[in-house]
Amino acid sequence: MFDFGFWELAIVGIVALVVVGPDKLPALAVKLGRFLGKLRRYFASVRADIESELKSAELKEMLEKQQSEISELRSILSDAKTNVERDVKDMGEPTLADAVAEEINKPTSPAASATDKAEQ
Repeated sequence: MFDFGFWELAIVGIVALVVVGPDKLPALAVKLGRFLGKLRRYFASVRADIESELKSAELKEMLEKQQSEISELRSILSDAKTNVERDVKDMGEPTLADAVAEEINKPTSPAASATDKAEQ
């Protein structure tokens, strides 16, 4: 972070010894150490928050990309379904829906069932 060499730290220590005095210097060093520890933890917390926000934004971007790919695939499948249904109708073959409708519309009277048995 800061580029302090040995001599710079020695000068700061001598000035602190002269200003504070030898009796209070150890207590001041402890307080300074605690303050620096809190400051480091605060910066680490801020860095972690920023990184989590960046990851969150990245995940949201990936999710939006996947959603767009899914909607594109759905449209492709829908187009393919439409094309297949159109081809089946063009071929003139009855579809399953036509067969079911035909079964439903069959007469169920006894005379009709007798004629059906006779035809078989």
